[in-house]
Amino acid sequence: MPAVTGLGGVFLKSSEDAALRAFFSQGLGMDMESWGRVFPWRDRENPERKGYTVLGMHSPESDYFRPSTLPFMLNFRVDDLDGVLARLAELGVMPVRTFEPEPNGRFVHVSAPGGLTIELWEPVVEDPYDP
Repeated sequence: MPAVTGLGGVFLKSSEDAALRAFFSQGLGMDMESWGRVFPWRDRENPERKGYTVLGMHSPESDYFRPSTLPFMLNFRVDDLDGVLARLAELGVMPVRTFEPEPNGRFVHVSAPGGLTIELWEPVVEDPYDP
C-alpha cells in the first residue's frame, strides 16, 4: 500500500529568519545556509537506504505554503505519490498545488485539517543530493 516513508522536511516562516539561523548555527552548532539546512541520513537496518531531511527557512511573505496561513509546513517522503494521492482522493482530499518534476523528485501540496499544508515528496531513486 502506498505510504509515507519518513519526514522529508520541516519548513518555517520567520520574520526573524537571520536571528533564527544564527541561533541554530551559534547556539545549536548547525551550519546554516540562507534557505536552511540539509540533514543527511542512512538507515541503520538497511545501510544502502539513505536520504536527507530538510530544515527550510522562508520569509513571512512567502506564498509557498498557500493556501495555509500557518508559519510552518511539513514535508513527507512517500514511496508512491500517485498511490497516496489516489487514497487521499477517496477521502475527498485533492491536491492544492502540483509542481513540475524536479531533479530530486515529484512534489504535491495537500491541505490537512486545521489549515496545515502538507508537502508530499516522492524522491527519485538516484537522488542527485547524495549525502
